[in-house]
Amino acid sequence: MVVEQRAAPRRWLILGLGLAAQTASCTFLYGIPFLVPAMRAAEGLSLAQAGTIVAAPSIGLLFTLIAWGAAADRFGERLVMALGLGASALLLLSAGAGRHSLGTLFILFLLAGAATASVNAASGRVVMGWFSVRERGLAMGIRQTAQPLGVGVAALTLPPLAEAWGFRAAMLFPAGFALVTAILVLLLVVDPPRPARAAPTPDSPVRGTSPYRTPTLWRVHGASALLVVPQFAVSAFAPVYLVAMHGWSPLAAGWFLAVVQVLGAVGRLGAGYWSDRVGSRLRPMRLLAMASAAVMLLVALGDASWPWLVLLALVLAAVITVSDNVLGFTASAELAGLAWSGRAMGAQNTAQNVAASLTPPMLGLVIGDSRYALAFALTAVFPLLAIGLVPVRAETAPR
Repeated sequence: MVVEQRAAPRRWLILGLGLAAQTASCTFLYGIPFLVPAMRAAEGLSLAQAGTIVAAPSIGLLFTLIAWGAAADRFGERLVMALGLGASALLLLSAGAGRHSLGTLFILFLLAGAATASVNAASGRVVMGWFSVRERGLAMGIRQTAQPLGVGVAALTLPPLAEAWGFRAAMLFPAGFALVTAILVLLLVVDPPRPARAAPTPDSPVRGTSPYRTPTLWRVHGASALLVVPQFAVSAFAPVYLVAMHGWSPLAAGWFLAVVQVLGAVGRLGAGYWSDRVGSRLRPMRLLAMASAAVMLLVALGDASWPWLVLLALVLAAVITVSDNVLGFTASAELAGLAWSGRAMGAQNTAQNVAASLTPPMLGLVIGDSRYALAFALTAVFPLLAIGLVPVRAETAPR
């Protein structure tokens, strides 16, 4: 059983450490692009070579998410988070400690990304275990703010460090962040109680039985992957769209993206709190899919009509398109059950990362030089498909 509020007085501290662990991971994963200018200057890399280095952590992450989730299910969250973050820190220390060839640097970042993937499922699983169903959505929403927090920390720290001491010295910051957080996790995080093994009955199957025997979780993962497309359409193309089509400076477009990242974090918290109040993750998720489709059509309409409308629509899209993340993630864990929640959250993240990786190049082909309205309109098709895929009827009422 899930431990109730009074039985887990340290749960907020544990949530804070899970948030810190995920933030440390995101500072590395999303911070490398901020170091591209310094990297190219220091290493003499072409833009294509620098892009390859930037992609390495995400590739490592993609191929190890489910495996780390399975490890969290088997060995516990504290050990998995500490081990993964600690290994990532050591690899980043190695990357920053001396000169390496392009191939060696790629391998170090690939392995560091694979190691830091441990946090994705394990930090979500520890929230799943220590928070009751009536407050889990908000708790997961707090945890999900780690991505914008990590981006913000990276944006504020890595470029100045690289300018002052060079690209390799700047890598020591995410390494130190990960190492300190790994130590704190090891010392202070407590794994939630595991469900007791019970003899199987017709109404209660064996604990190890896979929840993927039915299509419910597959549908949640598929709907979440579809809903990632408008999210990354906005985050990837809003800055260049504002510069190319509206004459904004890159600095102004960057500040715009920073502000909407903050609003998106608030949207995730609101979505989690909403799901707690209505006692459902998937009903709000389906409503947000409808809103996501509508707002992307509004962005397309604004691009074809009035500049003020497209700016308003982009702000709304930046909030709405990220708010469903917490719902799909939480629903995956709850529908899978505690024994399988790590693997389910790993699979959820894997599906979303695949969709996120494919979105920018595919939409880039559609946009060409200036076909932004067409691309934004086509993006609305994906949340429309997700509406019917969200398995609302399969969601059971909380006991």
